[in-house]
Amino acid sequence: MQHDRRLRAAARAVYDAVYPPEELAPVGFDQAEKYGMIHYRRSVDAARACFLVKADEGEQLTLI
Repeated sequence: MQHDRRLRAAARAVYDAVYPPEELAPVGFDQAEKYGMIHYRRSVDAARACFLVKADEGEQLTLI
């Protein structure tokens, strides 16, 4: 996903929120991305869903 920086940033935000490093994350985001782990794939799916919802509403997604 190196070509879409916004989607990658959103996926990282989801990953970090759902799998806090000190508690639930099996590995960090970069390593999960490298190996295509299920935690990473689910974070990407969640980020894509957020983009689609915003697109349907006619709004632009703003990352904070």
